[in-house]
Amino acid sequence: MLDLNSVMLGSMQPLVLAAFYEKVFGKPADMADQENGFWGWQVGNGFVGILTHSEMNGNAKEPGRVMINFATPQVKEEFERIKALGGAVIKEPYEMGGGFIATLADPDGNYFQLMNPMG
Repeated sequence: MLDLNSVMLGSMQPLVLAAFYEKVFGKPADMADQENGFWGWQVGNGFVGILTHSEMNGNAKEPGRVMINFATPQVKEEFERIKALGGAVIKEPYEMGGGFIATLADPDGNYFQLMNPMG
């Protein structure tokens, strides 16, 4: 049996990405090692990490290939809040399966979605 533990985002501009996600999550990183280029947040039962990665260059080339989904009962409100923080709008909130989904991108162009909790 597998249990998803974390998602790691490699970046050549980790300070920018860390500052963005600090605002999105509303708290400083739970783990931070600026000397080694790592920041991470406990988000619900999962962990989101940002690390300096020498093989990354520029924005995500295929940003829709992997998307992080964050569950929230307030999709529309969180969408507006994160958009105001600088999240790039990919898709405005829309109804699907009895709930709402919205897609934004972070400063590296990585897509993430806000969605109503399933089940």
